[in-house]
Amino acid sequence: MRTSNPLLKADTFDLRNEGTTTMTIMGTVNKTALLVAIVFVAAIWTWNQFPPQGGVPKSAIGWLIGAGIGGVVLSLVTSFKPTIAWITAPAYALCEGVLMGAISALFEARFPGIAMQATGITATTLLALLFAYRSGIIRATENFKLGVTAATGGIALLYIATWILGMFGVQMPFIHESGIIGIGISMFIVVIAALNLVLDFDFIEKGEANGAPKHMEWYASFGLLVTLVWLYFETLRLLAKLQSRD
Repeated sequence: MRTSNPLLKADTFDLRNEGTTTMTIMGTVNKTALLVAIVFVAAIWTWNQFPPQGGVPKSAIGWLIGAGIGGVVLSLVTSFKPTIAWITAPAYALCEGVLMGAISALFEARFPGIAMQATGITATTLLALLFAYRSGIIRATENFKLGVTAATGGIALLYIATWILGMFGVQMPFIHESGIIGIGISMFIVVIAALNLVLDFDFIEKGEANGAPKHMEWYASFGLLVTLVWLYFETLRLLAKLQSRD
């Protein structure tokens, strides 16, 4: 059972003897809905702290840095200790909501309406792929999983290379630009992020079939949230590039 989401590993559901009740798809859906609600509440609160004309308030710098570091730490902790995902998943959602609200507000100041567009595209993509998966239009075959996993790994390496070079003042060409190549790269990343949802759906479905312990609902919903957050941010970047060409 392969997934490119690093939080949803193939051996994660081999813990079926750890609990008296087992994981269900509906339980995972409910917990995912709760996490998304936390993200929205935190994002709206953060959004309201930013001035409409743009810029980062000095009072916000500290908790933005804290949210960024917290999100990374919580991801690592959860990946190694899935049994406490019921604690770390809501905390992660809170951190990501703060970051999403801040980044969305900054984009919104420059491109009015972009945050709502990115939210709508992310939501409709989720629903469309869920329908396609449940109806059998898209199947998570081994070749499909291998292709998406390889592409996701390549994107991760690109992110790392960009970050390392940026520390030395070197900017990779085209990636952050609004030219044809830059837009093409962003479109490719958005597509791969979306296809990761299919792998997550498959992973959750197999978790129920394999009788995974109940706490894995939190872990699986956490992994799905990671994909949704990634998809939102990449959609936001793509829309910004497209609108900057107008």
